[in-house]
Amino acid sequence: DFVHLLSTNLNLALFCLGLEHRFGFVRFGTIYLLSGVGASILSLLFVQEGMAFGASGAIFGVLGAKLSEFITNWTLHANKGARLSILMCSSALGLGFVVLCSYMDNFGHVGGLLTGFLLGFVLLVRPRHEWASRQDRSDDAYADEPKYKMYQHALCLLGLVLLITGFTVGLVMLYKGKTTVVITEQTGFRRG
Repeated sequence: DFVHLLSTNLNLALFCLGLEHRFGFVRFGTIYLLSGVGASILSLLFVQEGMAFGASGAIFGVLGAKLSEFITNWTLHANKGARLSILMCSSALGLGFVVLCSYMDNFGHVGGLLTGFLLGFVLLVRPRHEWASRQDRSDDAYADEPKYKMYQHALCLLGLVLLITGFTVGLVMLYKGKTTVVITEQTGFRRG
């Protein structure tokens, strides 16, 4: 579908390039790759009619990572309201578009978004502004200040625990051949 291809490329240009430029290829590549894996795991667990593949789950992961980066580095961002509005609208539009298109793998997109959201807490933490700017100054006014805030440590730990748990449970379920839900067109969801 041309609209899906257009939206995928637009999201690549809008979200992926900026995140890679700011945080580097390694962190961006890790988020992109693991979000694609998370999207595939959730898709395989929930959709049994066929396997879907593509870059959309990984791109949704980048969108999720941008959202969690915004949350974890809240104090570093200017124009918080405008930035949050753009991220939330982009997420809502993307998920809305996916839900409306019956031929798209909704679980793959959601799996990528959740994986990227959690990875953002782990990989995209930036030091406090005061700590980072003290490198340029000769005085040690912030010598006793920690590099990261306590909530950044907490979100990083929570994200890491949820990622490890989710990937472990998902991979074990796939290995044992146990899927949780069968999707049908008539009823929507049916326990399997």
